[in-house]
Amino acid sequence: MSATLITALAVLAGAPTDDTTALPEIVVTATRVDGLVAETPGARVITEERIQQRGAVFAADILADVPGLSVVRTGAFGGVAQVRMRGAGVGKTLVLIDGVPVNDPADVSGAYDFAGLDLGGVERIEVLSGPQSSLWGSDAIGGVIAFTTRETEGIEALAEAGSFDTVRGRIGVGVAKEAYAVSGWVSRFDTDGISAADEADGNTEDDGFTNTSAGLRGRVELSPRAGLDAAVRWSESDADIDGFPAPSFALADTEDSQSSEQWSGYGRLRLSALGLDHQLSWSASEIDREIRSDFPSVFSGERRVWRWQADGQAGPAAFAFGAEREDSEASLSSGLSDELGTTSVFATARGDLTPRLNLSGALRFDDTDDFGSETTGRVSAAYDLGRGLILSGAYGTGFKAPSISQAVCDFCFSAEPFPVLRPERADGVEIALGWQAADGRASMRATLYRLEVEDQITYVTDLTTFDSVYVNIDQTRTDGIELEGQTILGRGFDLTLAYAWTDAVDESDGSRLLRVPEHSGSATLGWTADRLSAALTVRAESDQDDAGGVRDGFVTANLNGGWRVTDKVELTARIENLADEHYQQVLGYGEPGRSAYVGVRLRY
Repeated sequence: MSATLITALAVLAGAPTDDTTALPEIVVTATRVDGLVAETPGARVITEERIQQRGAVFAADILADVPGLSVVRTGAFGGVAQVRMRGAGVGKTLVLIDGVPVNDPADVSGAYDFAGLDLGGVERIEVLSGPQSSLWGSDAIGGVIAFTTRETEGIEALAEAGSFDTVRGRIGVGVAKEAYAVSGWVSRFDTDGISAADEADGNTEDDGFTNTSAGLRGRVELSPRAGLDAAVRWSESDADIDGFPAPSFALADTEDSQSSEQWSGYGRLRLSALGLDHQLSWSASEIDREIRSDFPSVFSGERRVWRWQADGQAGPAAFAFGAEREDSEASLSSGLSDELGTTSVFATARGDLTPRLNLSGALRFDDTDDFGSETTGRVSAAYDLGRGLILSGAYGTGFKAPSISQAVCDFCFSAEPFPVLRPERADGVEIALGWQAADGRASMRATLYRLEVEDQITYVTDLTTFDSVYVNIDQTRTDGIELEGQTILGRGFDLTLAYAWTDAVDESDGSRLLRVPEHSGSATLGWTADRLSAALTVRAESDQDDAGGVRDGFVTANLNGGWRVTDKVELTARIENLADEHYQQVLGYGEPGRSAYVGVRLRY
């Protein structure tokens, strides 16, 4: 019915057939040396246009569209939202905001919580699947998700209201000139929400969520060969959550809640000297978390990174090299705390060996203060087969040092000395076949990969002695296929498809890894006319194993639309869960039924 509605709108608006539009050529930048996505195995870019087309509010709303990436969300509004990439654990994906690492040092596995990451002002999201430690060091063992924000020119404002007494707003003001730029923004999201524990299990208490974010950024060109830029981002969230009350200790309505405050920022000096473009930067991130329940807990963590990078060109090859120093520390609820540090050097290069063959490689040496040294690398190649076909492949290694929680053995109990932990290690290999039509109106890519992780760190309990410690015991393997495509259909329509088959297993016993669906996919049918636009997105996941049972598969659909009243004013509307499907993203946690929101977006 929704697709019929979009088609009817297109006919009524008289959308012309567009025979000249072509899909844009997408460049990925998180690889340190820029390259085309079509020639970079495992790379995807989500543009700001795509974010707005989908009507995505928070990062977790759109990341599940990426093939091979599963979102683990314990509660629809404000519940912890973490990511598993190609079956790797939630702490094995490095998250960057404008190049700043923002993973939580106080989290058990060092994972990042996407629940409060507002997408307002985000210009692009880059996803690099597979081991990327040769580019970014520890935490990038399974991949990287990099968010890039944009400068603001003029005044931008957004207001929206809808189901569950939800209201949100954002305003940004800025000036962007060739010689300088300065901008600031603030956003607010507030909802009464739904029960975090599934209402189908008799839970009726609404669990609300509020999030406030703000940021500043600036840039000044000191001369044609030197410049400065800096940015800071702050966020505060409060969420009602449900717990596991006695005597059943099953997920149910409780008065539990959690709050977090975090900020991140950087300062960077850019210089051109000795035939190279240099960047000297300092970045930092901090987070404070509190859980209020029968077993209250408080966590805090911070990270500092000093980085020098030099970029250059040698004939047909572009290259980058540099050095980093990273220090992190965390205080845990148990009263334990620790500091970890790593000194690194890295180099990467990309270039055309022949007019048809593109090669790239990266090498990195990380010397940790507490867990020894690691050398990681990655090589990839892309060959133009002709007729729009590109064959590409990559092999990479990765490592992840123990988190602070694991290093101090938080909540461990043993009469024996705690085990000495080793870094986790990964090997990943992939091969991809891509195709683009001669007129640029359609493209597809199929990727086949294997990811193996050794020495995985796991918290185990000996049922004989009841000793509970972290140990290196697990080895996991993920085999997968990722299919994706995009086409311009004409008359203002475009179609984007994605599918992933993910076979993720624990090799110690052959069991499937938890919270990784074997099949997942999405399809978005978009339509754009002179002033009207709409997009219907259908997303599906198969059953997935979870702690305590199996979460059923589901199919859900969202409809998003806009009407540009003038060049400066746009009215928006979106319907989430169009078919009012009852489903769970994580076993036991409910998701909203059909809900609707209307808003206005202003640009001056």
